[in-house]
Amino acid sequence: MSRPLGRMRKRAFALPLVVGLAATVLTWSGPAGADSDAAARPGLTEAIETILADPRMDGGAASVVVADAASGEVLYRHEAGDRLMPASNTKLVTSAAAAELLGTDYRFTTEALAAGRQQGSVLRGDLYLRGSGDPTALASDYRKLAADVADRGVRTVTGELVADDTRFDAQRLGRSWAADDESSYYSAQISALTVAPDTDYDSGTVIVEVFPGAAPGDRPRVALTPRTGYVEIVNEAETLLAGQEGTLTVERRHGTNEIVVSGGIAAGDGPVKEWATVWEPTGYAADVFRRALEEEGVRVVGRTRLGRQAPDSARELAVHRSMPLEELLVPFMKLSNNMHAEALTKAIGYEKSGSGTWSAGLTAVSGYLKQAGVDSSRLRQVDGSGLSRMNNFPAAQLVELLLSVRDEPWYADWARSLPVACDPDRFVGGTLRSRMCGTPAALNARAKTGSLTGASALSGYVKDKGGRELVYAIVLNNYLASSVKSIEDAIVVTLASSDGSGAVAIKPLKNRAAEGNSDIECSWSKARGC
Repeated sequence: MSRPLGRMRKRAFALPLVVGLAATVLTWSGPAGADSDAAARPGLTEAIETILADPRMDGGAASVVVADAASGEVLYRHEAGDRLMPASNTKLVTSAAAAELLGTDYRFTTEALAAGRQQGSVLRGDLYLRGSGDPTALASDYRKLAADVADRGVRTVTGELVADDTRFDAQRLGRSWAADDESSYYSAQISALTVAPDTDYDSGTVIVEVFPGAAPGDRPRVALTPRTGYVEIVNEAETLLAGQEGTLTVERRHGTNEIVVSGGIAAGDGPVKEWATVWEPTGYAADVFRRALEEEGVRVVGRTRLGRQAPDSARELAVHRSMPLEELLVPFMKLSNNMHAEALTKAIGYEKSGSGTWSAGLTAVSGYLKQAGVDSSRLRQVDGSGLSRMNNFPAAQLVELLLSVRDEPWYADWARSLPVACDPDRFVGGTLRSRMCGTPAALNARAKTGSLTGASALSGYVKDKGGRELVYAIVLNNYLASSVKSIEDAIVVTLASSDGSGAVAIKPLKNRAAEGNSDIECSWSKARGC
């Protein structure tokens, strides 16, 4: 009988070596990569290998592991140790490390500090805005912060407004992030001070809303959320004849805050809404806060200065505290928010070593993995989100993590953050809300999705027909097909349809809403079906 993969903390786990197999285990020999040493249920190996033989995976690579959640016993494995790009499955590691190292009650803070003496309504000195990386800070939060400053009796600041983003380093983009993603909202710059324009908490971005003009040939009208002068709209678009197909594009020019709106929108059409990143989020946050101060009747005489640390003598005038991590995990994981992952990675670095850098954060994450019994020497992690194509994970290590976290006191909060198959609520179903509908996996499978060009992953939990919980990690790479999501789904539905007596392969079914543009997570395109 094989030994469990493992699930207790502070133990080192290895994929099991088989001493002997039960008589019910099939001796069928599958394609190269199938591991007959796993203690498979009758037919499970053949079923999953049949699914992986899909022509879309010709020339591709797959790393797949299935285990019993209670015992840790491996039931199936295919190239379990092969290191592949996990895409957003990287967030499984980052989120678990954040829960353990920061605590689920962890909150980011944003403070308004006075450096100088207050005489009556005049602050003779500088006003500091100090951030700790909150990726959920809204314009309304900065307005409340400004209102609190005004409530302290401050009406004039004789010095400067200084944005203190020194909690994190000045490296704004992750290692090897694609240059052509720079304007896309899922690849925003990381700063200890930033702004989210919506309650999806897409930090470091603005929402650009384009309305058709009154007549064909007119310039469309463009509106920004939140209101800010930090970015400049370059409107090169036109209004098309009614009924024409729209061709609008919204893109920020590299190295600038010029957002170019080009193409066309048909007369009579509804508005088109796009998200664009800003260049240097610290300045964006400072601009939103300064405008809020003006609205509250607080005038800052001096200019805005970025990146200077507040002196120890500065006193707190007002503070905004973010939602606790246990709540933040929901938009982070359900919608696969990259910026949340990176802010948490740098926050981990700061809290554990006093250095708000990717390097410090990832060192702490690696330490957590070892403590959890995951062999971190078998993987490479270079960011918190999985946006980098340099990340390499085997399915075996993902399953080790998924088994280990089940014993943690924060597991219930963490598990609740995983997307749920076919639940229509975006903050429950998340990136799985249009997948596996009408199958035994619907409202059953919980998993983290992952999508990059030529890389797809799905790892999580599902109960079989008998109520036995199974853990799985599926990482698929180097395929040329537009999507392999239905292959992942077929494996999970097969697990949900199985029981101790056997398993039969479920044929992959195409789902246009779920397949979509599988080069990115469906939530990153704000797809209606996701």
